[in-house]
Amino acid sequence: MNNPLQEDVKLMSEIGLEAYRFSISWSRLLPDGRGAINPKGVEYYNNLINELISHGIQPHVTIYHLDLPQILEDEYGGWLSPKIIEDFTAYADVCFREFGDRVSHWTTFNEPNIEAIAAFDSGIFPPQRCSYPIQFFINCTAGNSSVEPYTAMHHFLLAHASAAALYKEKYKDKQNGLVGLNVNAFWTPPLTNSTVDVTASQRAADFFFGWAINPLLYGDYPEVMKKKVGSRIPSFTERESGLIKGSSDFIGLNHYVTVYIQDNPSSPEAGYTDYYGDMSVKLSVTKDATPGGQFDPTGSLPPNPSGLQSLLEYFKDHYGNPPIYIHENGYAAPKNESLNDTVRIDYMSGFMESTLKAIRNGANTKGYFVWSFLDVFEVLYGYQTRYGLVHVDFEDNELKRQPKSSARWYSNFLKKKQSMEMKNIQMKSGSLSEITSHFSH
Repeated sequence: MNNPLQEDVKLMSEIGLEAYRFSISWSRLLPDGRGAINPKGVEYYNNLINELISHGIQPHVTIYHLDLPQILEDEYGGWLSPKIIEDFTAYADVCFREFGDRVSHWTTFNEPNIEAIAAFDSGIFPPQRCSYPIQFFINCTAGNSSVEPYTAMHHFLLAHASAAALYKEKYKDKQNGLVGLNVNAFWTPPLTNSTVDVTASQRAADFFFGWAINPLLYGDYPEVMKKKVGSRIPSFTERESGLIKGSSDFIGLNHYVTVYIQDNPSSPEAGYTDYYGDMSVKLSVTKDATPGGQFDPTGSLPPNPSGLQSLLEYFKDHYGNPPIYIHENGYAAPKNESLNDTVRIDYMSGFMESTLKAIRNGANTKGYFVWSFLDVFEVLYGYQTRYGLVHVDFEDNELKRQPKSSARWYSNFLKKKQSMEMKNIQMKSGSLSEITSHFSH
């Protein structure tokens, strides 16, 4: 059997990918969460990084993606304890030290805003903590949905700031890399043009992604969150505010869906509130659907490519135009999808065009990654949902790969872009070579 890692990277190169985004498993490097390093884990990631670079593919590395070592959860409650900040920083230090000589783009966390909600409010993600009345629908044995999402997010942000400060102090001069944070970001237009829905739309943006972005840029949470949540949302000390402000060299965005927002002024049930109750909105993925409360922001949802353009231009206009990488954008197909995945091609074409329109309008967007290169195990749907450009036969012992039509389409796009870049290499700022940036996995 051929080396699957080498075969996959060879296929990436044949498609024409310029960069590949992957995450490192904390437990694979540090089985006990801290202390002794697993040499086989280091070897695995060294092999992957070296193979990518040998094929001219730039590694973009996420340090944490949902996989907290169980021992830290058992010892002190994981993200609910400030102890996690020191342990995460030490883990990040191992990553920077072992791989930073070849990795120039680091992302501390993948979607901490979603993990804070899904793990500590709705109880969908581990450690599945929630409280009344959500516990009637999700098998949560403990939790406090009105407090814990905000506590966890606070520690995510402080851990990011601590790791970023460590990098700048210890590694930046030698490695000259960048450290950013990733968030999941819906576009949140109002359902109607009424004043209350327009106000609710802004409130939803502040709750969904301003929750992370405002501290990174301004050192504090959005005012509407502090007002609505009150003492249940932690406060940054002056030192912490100074540490987190400006701590992200770029923002990573995961974007799949536009969510229409309707004001929901009704008070939460007496004695109970949570993140969604604090936000006080109703959500709908289409203008025609009946707005509801919580919803699943994954799976087969109606695509709205223009929402990505609006989102990128919102960041330009409201957040001072920070550098942005679109880290995830992709189409969810059923397990039995055909290799002739023309729907995915239409999806990608629409969102890539939307990205280019935003760039032409001045958005500081640096790159676009398709989710995903291969069909993979999806956190909510397992092997039942396929996002990959390359089909994986999960019934085959060797997990046979077959490029789908979308892989060939994407390859043709990338190769045409690269040809145009060579022709336009001497053109001034604003040339096609700059507008297209790099499109990758």
